[in-house]
Amino acid sequence: MVAREAAGWEPYPLHSFVLKVHSRCDLACDYCYMYRSRDQSWRTQPRAMAPAVVDRTAERIAEHLSAHGLREAGVVLHGGEPLLAGDAALARTVRVLRAAAGDGVKLHLSLQTNGVRLTRERLDLCGESGIRVGVSTDGGRAAHDRHRRGADGRGSHARVEAALELLASAPYRRLFAGLLCTIDLRNDPVRAYEALLAHRPPVVDFLLPLGNWHAPPPGLVPGGPRTPYADWLWAVFKRWYEAPVRETGVRFLDDVMALLLGGAPRTESLGLAPARYAVVESDGSLAQDDALRTAYDGAARTGLDVWRHSFDTLLRHPGIAARQWGADGLCAECRACPLHRVCGGGHYVTRYRHATGFANPSVYCADLASLIRRVRGRLAQDVAELTTVAAGTAGTAGFLAPPGVDGPGGRRPGAPVGSSPGSTPRMRAAGRAYDQAPAQTPAPAAPAAADPSS
Repeated sequence: MVAREAAGWEPYPLHSFVLKVHSRCDLACDYCYMYRSRDQSWRTQPRAMAPAVVDRTAERIAEHLSAHGLREAGVVLHGGEPLLAGDAALARTVRVLRAAAGDGVKLHLSLQTNGVRLTRERLDLCGESGIRVGVSTDGGRAAHDRHRRGADGRGSHARVEAALELLASAPYRRLFAGLLCTIDLRNDPVRAYEALLAHRPPVVDFLLPLGNWHAPPPGLVPGGPRTPYADWLWAVFKRWYEAPVRETGVRFLDDVMALLLGGAPRTESLGLAPARYAVVESDGSLAQDDALRTAYDGAARTGLDVWRHSFDTLLRHPGIAARQWGADGLCAECRACPLHRVCGGGHYVTRYRHATGFANPSVYCADLASLIRRVRGRLAQDVAELTTVAAGTAGTAGFLAPPGVDGPGGRRPGAPVGSSPGSTPRMRAAGRAYDQAPAQTPAPAAPAAADPSS
């Protein structure tokens, strides 16, 4: 890190902030990284973020955005369960954040909830405060209630379904940010997807269960021949991709396609984009990605807080900096793999080993590689057909093509793809992905890397 700074490395500023407005939850989900991990520091956190902590956090966010000339940022009200903070506290938090940022800054505010306490009155509050709402749910009743239960053992499906019906209704649909679903291999993938689709979400996020080389995800044998999570997601991909119309976005799959087509992902779970978010705990301490709690006790802690430290100071914490180094932050095995541009080495948390820290491939390496290759094969076939029909030439894009053929920064065919007469539903899906893949902005070249675990 010292060598990098001496060579002129500068961190990318933060553009997203996760505020733990309440540190407790009214569900006891059996896979929760917050309460079921090796790190149990939540027990010592204040239940709610005090007004003074909110005020200081808002000042620090405004300070950071101003220092870096940023006019737009995201703030996620998180927990625990953020609705436990109470309506008055949430409304005050939003007012303080917007006032500190000033009129020249656009704050995208969202709230991630389990849905149990999501009522018409709270949705009215979110509408008045400009807060979009994401809900965590695992699909149908059996799938959802297997994990997402209260401390008394009662399932939460019925209450969440009622909340989602309300959120998807006309008065509140504009607030609907999307659904989060943790993959369970016991659930049929297509049925799980269609249960979520019934709520007409703008986007669905399928989350790979957190795990590492010492505590593998359920059903995964590290280094074994099977790729169960790739198989599960591939079934979802085919159902989603081959639909006659685009029914919703599936963020993980959209990002895989965007990266394969030479675009940029919309999240930081795939690809090599620098991590640009920070977590503020309910006591004002600054943390890394919450999910690091699953690796070992203290993995997410930085020793910094909003009272004494700026977000610029946090950016130079070794754990944050290592996730801004792109390919140089990966282990040698990952850098040697041609797929690393797409998978990005896998979620940082899932790379952990006791002996080598996070300088390893992801425990999901084989699954990610299998899924990416399958999606690449399907896209290569369909994009070749599309470009032949639309432009009279057989061209492909990004990672689908040999070097120099319509790759990142190269020319795309002039005619819009996916709109040609006679194109099939899956060709139109490939065309939408091709046309909508965000342009990849090359990052500044980074100096030679040190091992991120050092």
